[in-house]
Amino acid sequence: MQMLARGYLVYDLTDSATILGIVNAGSSVPMLSLVLFGGVIADRVDRKRIIQAGQVGALLIALGVGIAISTGTVTWYHLLTASVLQGVLFALMGPARQAIIPQMVGKDLLTNAMALNAAAMSVTTLVAPAIAGNAYALLGPDRVYYIITALGLVAVVFTAFIPGGRATSGGGRGNAVEQIRAGFAYILSSPMVRTLLFMGLATTLLAIPFRFLLPVFVVDIYMRGPEAMGLLTAVMGGGSLIGSLYIASLGKRNRGLILIGASFASGIALALVSAIPYYAWAVGFMVLLGLGDAGRRALNQSLIMEVSEDQYRGRVMSVFMMNFGLMPLAVLPVGVVVDLLGGQVAIGILAVMLIATVTSVLVFSSGLRRLQ
Repeated sequence: MQMLARGYLVYDLTDSATILGIVNAGSSVPMLSLVLFGGVIADRVDRKRIIQAGQVGALLIALGVGIAISTGTVTWYHLLTASVLQGVLFALMGPARQAIIPQMVGKDLLTNAMALNAAAMSVTTLVAPAIAGNAYALLGPDRVYYIITALGLVAVVFTAFIPGGRATSGGGRGNAVEQIRAGFAYILSSPMVRTLLFMGLATTLLAIPFRFLLPVFVVDIYMRGPEAMGLLTAVMGGGSLIGSLYIASLGKRNRGLILIGASFASGIALALVSAIPYYAWAVGFMVLLGLGDAGRRALNQSLIMEVSEDQYRGRVMSVFMMNFGLMPLAVLPVGVVVDLLGGQVAIGILAVMLIATVTSVLVFSSGLRRLQ
């Protein structure tokens, strides 16, 4: 909701796509620079308290923006500051949000829990922008931010009911830099953790840029309007939801091979989008892309947390979550290739690189192939 409201508001205030990009990318720098410290905190401090502190910070930021809009004092600088602060909160809170899940459900139910979490994210991705868009039009942007503030308060209350996420005894030795170094040493000494982190980084950086560049295909290749992009996005979200629910019902059966297969599905979908420039076909390709994305997202995260030792889990997940900060940076070189060679060529290059990467993992990582 906030991403949609902020984007519309920035463009209303500035009529500048460049400033819109700057504000949207504002959270990337703190996410990249602070998320490793967030992992250390997650291994030292009660994880539930970290999450609640982050939720309180987020609702206060939303409240401040809402008040600035109501009083007529808001500028795009306020929205950039809010974006940066939200990046700080996400970097410090995100690893704790991930690391607490195995404590809540146990390793046997971890894949199921992560898949249900991914399904919930798919639903909110489909529904929340529509709610925010209608509320923005009917009530105004300040009311949207007040709704977000109220929902943030509800989140704090509900989080109070989950089991405690106390830190493990192994997470409190040495200063923060030493703990980060210990986390990297653990990752380097654990082949499966290393392989799964590589899969997450490579597939995210190669598959996600297409989502940001979808308008190029809709406008320049398919010659359609914004409603066509809305349908493609919705179909992609529907495929992601179906994939998440399948993963939730999977149990511990061939999860390594299914992760590899889901990554192949993303690469094949991108290759088809690149090769066949027809909108009707693209609708079907979005289903395959959504299925692949859901499988990669849910399985990759759950397997990383499952194979990681609890005292290092926060730091391992902080490395994984650097993907979120790298995503906007990954779009930049792809955008340059789009301007030089066209959208189909750029996405085709990503598809080839993604398929080649997954093939190398399939060939050389026997441990992942055997992982149940």
